[in-house]
Amino acid sequence: MPAKAGRERRCVVEMSVKPEDALLRVGLAPDGQIVADVAAKLPGRGAWVSAQRSVVDQAVTKRAFNRAFGQAVQTPSDLADQFEALLKTRALDLLGLARRSGRLACGHDAVRLALKASPHPVLRFEASDGARDGREKLDRLAYGLGLSTLPVVTCFDAAQLGMALGRSGMVHLALAGGSDARGLRETLQKLSGFCAVYDQIDASKADLR
Repeated sequence: MPAKAGRERRCVVEMSVKPEDALLRVGLAPDGQIVADVAAKLPGRGAWVSAQRSVVDQAVTKRAFNRAFGQAVQTPSDLADQFEALLKTRALDLLGLARRSGRLACGHDAVRLALKASPHPVLRFEASDGARDGREKLDRLAYGLGLSTLPVVTCFDAAQLGMALGRSGMVHLALAGGSDARGLRETLQKLSGFCAVYDQIDASKADLR
């Protein structure tokens, strides 16, 4: 679910106030352990940090959560890696929900038809280990339809996409707009602070001359 519109929090490192969709929450377990809370639903008091690997690493090294909680806390040294893994899991879970809601086109032919339909999809997914020729055909089509700026998500492989959708390896996906798409885009935007998420259509390979 997307962050509530208009709600803002303060980053414990940068000390600047930002909208929640640019931040990540941590909770504090009863044993004093910091817990990554990407859904922002854990009970009790929380603290917020910008959704960027470098800032999370600073929060760990500078012990910024001690100040935020007013006590000594135990912060895992791999907190940034934990956030990345949890954000990937959350994105794949949301992708599965989108499929069940009928908003996800799966497979090369289905994506090709979705690109030609109106309204156009808001996201494309291409498995990181998919064959180049299949992707380039869809790139050429998107480019020809004026969709060269349509975000293409390439941070998941075919096995990960297939597991999320309950099908064998998936390579090509297209997501229609809607509330589930907004939540997924917000999650992917946060994930982009930790790893490469998007790839652009290569106009040289989408050669239409």
